This record gives sequence, structure tokens and C-alpha cells, in this order.
Amino acid sequence: MDKDFPGLALEPSPALRRDIMNALGLLPAGANVVMQLARLPIGHAVATSTVTSGALTAHPFKRTRTTLGYVVVSLLGTDEERVALRREVARQHRTVRSAPDAPVAYNAADPELQLWVAACMYRGALDAIRLVDPDASPALLDELYARCARFATTLQVAPSSWPADRSVFEDYWATATTLVEMDDLTRDYLWGIASLSFLPRPLAAALGPLHRVITAGFLPEPFRTELGLAWNPSRERLFHATLRVAVALNRVLPRFAREFPLNLVLADARRRLARGRAFT
Repeated sequence: MDKDFPGLALEPSPALRRDIMNALGLLPAGANVVMQLARLPIGHAVATSTVTSGALTAHPFKRTRTTLGYVVVSLLGTDEERVALRREVARQHRTVRSAPDAPVAYNAADPELQLWVAACMYRGALDAIRLVDPDASPALLDELYARCARFATTLQVAPSSWPADRSVFEDYWATATTLVEMDDLTRDYLWGIASLSFLPRPLAAALGPLHRVITAGFLPEPFRTELGLAWNPSRERLFHATLRVAVALNRVLPRFAREFPLNLVLADARRRLARGRAFT
């Protein structure tokens, strides 16, 4: 059993593991990053950071590997792997705090903000599972929710702070989203993520417009409005058409391809943690 949540099995059910490891669930990833950074303290902490070694805008592939590694180890890792990951996260966050004269105060170790990030990650996982498995049973969704509590505890949030069940979570979410706020600094930064402007210019020009539609499609209110992403019937039709094509392609892929790159990311993350190497 999980040491933080004694009622949670160490291993997910085969159905949940299959859904978690399906790379189709990466489609909501851009929207989920926007959600996590849609609180001013978090948005400012990331947008103004002078540490570029793991920044998405400076090292997009390295940052993607790190983020996906955190997700899969949190959801599928052993207690020992998550303890090592928790230490690594704590080391990275230790110095992430605002200067005394900063216009927005932030501290990466703030448990309330860490709970918000974990909650957004759960919402992203829920979007992913509903995309991969639209007929997911309430029991499977309950199992997913319980397992996503690991997002919080791996960020050093106390187990008791994670809402007890999905219903309690929705009450938390309704209150927490009233605190969503962007200013010009964070809005510009997040617009760049939605537009893939951190990629080489030809790739950003080719993929950015569609990625903005996908990002907007997965963003609930008030995130979409705060970011200023346009939404209308034609964009909604394009969004759903894109999902249909992606789902159809995913169904005919062999298992290894359906799981790529999550399978490689999980193996790499486990190798790094086992050798005591930096995870980021």
C-alpha cells in the first residue's frame, strides 16, 4: 500500500495503467501548463526566473522530459522513487522565491500554491483519461482521483490537504478558480506556450495556430478568457475534428507507439533516480 495513503494500492489497475500510458493524453498538456501558471505568484515565479537550465522556453525538450517524468513517476512510481523525486523537487524549489521589492510575492514552497499545481495536474489527467477512454467508469475515475493525490504529496503537500473525494475536489476547484489571474507579464509568457513560440521558428509557424486551438479547447473558463484565446463555432469544430483524427490514428497504432514517449520517459526517469542523478 502507498505510505501516504494506506488505502491506495501501489500499482494501478491494468485499465488505469493502460490509460495513463497512452500518449494521446498528452494533447491537453499545453492547456494544463496554462492552468498551473494562471495564478499570479506561480506565473511570475516562472516567467521571471533567471534559472534557464530547465526552462521550457530555453530547453523545451529537456523541460518536457522532466515534466512528463514527474507525472509518470508520481502516478506509477514506487514509494522509494517518489521519495527521491520529492527530494529533487524540494531542492529545486528551495531558492525559488520573490525578491523583497518584487511586484508579486511568491514562494515555490507555499503549500497552498503547490496544492493548486497538483489540482491542475489532476484536471489535466482527467482530461487525458476522458480523451483516451471516453467510457471510463465512475470506479476508474475514482481510482484516478485517488492516485492523483500523489501529485500533491510529491510536491510536499500534506496528504490531509488533498480533498477527500471527487465531490469535495469540485468544491475546492470552484473556489480556487476564482483566484485565477493573469497580468501582461504572465499573459505574454503563456501566450508563447500556447503558440509554441519556444520551438524553432518554422515549427512554431507551422504548428502554433493549431496548438492554440487545441489549448483553447481544453481550457475551461476563466482560463481561456484570462489568456485572451479566441473561441467561436469554427474553432470548436476544428478542435473536435482534430481530436477525432488523433483518436482514430491512436487506435491503429501498436502498443509501443501508443505509449511513446511516455514509456521511454518512465524508463529514463527511473534510471536517473536509481543512479542518484539530477532529475531536471
